[in-house]
Amino acid sequence: HPSSPQDYRIIEWPRLEGTSRMMNLQPPLVETSLKGEIVFDPRSAYYLWFVMDFCDGGDMNEYLLSRKPNRKTNTSFMLQLSSALAFLHKNQIIHRDLKPDNILISQSRMDASDLEPTLKVADFGLSKVCSASGQNPEEPVNVNKCFLSTACGTDFYMAPEVWEGHYTAKADIFALGIIIWAMLERITFIDTETKKELLGSYVKQGSAIVPVGEALLENPKMELLIPVKKKSMNAQMKQLIKEMLAANPQDRPDAFELELRLVNIAFKDSSWDT
Repeated sequence: HPSSPQDYRIIEWPRLEGTSRMMNLQPPLVETSLKGEIVFDPRSAYYLWFVMDFCDGGDMNEYLLSRKPNRKTNTSFMLQLSSALAFLHKNQIIHRDLKPDNILISQSRMDASDLEPTLKVADFGLSKVCSASGQNPEEPVNVNKCFLSTACGTDFYMAPEVWEGHYTAKADIFALGIIIWAMLERITFIDTETKKELLGSYVKQGSAIVPVGEALLENPKMELLIPVKKKSMNAQMKQLIKEMLAANPQDRPDAFELELRLVNIAFKDSSWDT
């Protein structure tokens, strides 16, 4: 322990904050402050701790699979997730492990005027910040031209190029496409290790289920059956998901185009019928 108040000081890293361009909402990210005590006496210990949002609704899997499908909830979740991803990519951050387990639900701020919960994208352990390089270090980094080589993430949400180890932020778009498709059609699989039911779309090969990204890596020309169920989505939504899951990442929309298109779908179409 320090012998006097002058022997230590409190440190704090500011939390990640920002405002979405759409609907003037806070981006749904888990806001974290890293705080602690630095002790200048080398004989003493130092302490660090996290201060995080409390998400009382569990994760996206638990929340959606314990309730009946609801179009309003689906729309709200899609808009929030696209807003979060646009915010991350605007700040040169590639998440690399988007999945329902890493999307938390906060119900504490719900009121009569907004009955839908707030989503919080969490677990940035595998995320990557794309730093400036080259002749113009002051120029903003384009995350869609920032190539990464470490194959990481969770199998059922990984883009085909991630399996190969050469990818950009468009891999996040693919993962979100898997999540949205599964959410709209309530497509689930059972995790072999935890035996937990999880939201996630896949390809069937005989009696086996294969991650979409792995199947597209083997056969880039494969036509995905979207939607699986009739009337689960309209024509615009069907086309958007197909583009998000394109085998070629250059054929996918970026996060900003995705956000705009989802807003247009949500507010121009009053029905999900095809």
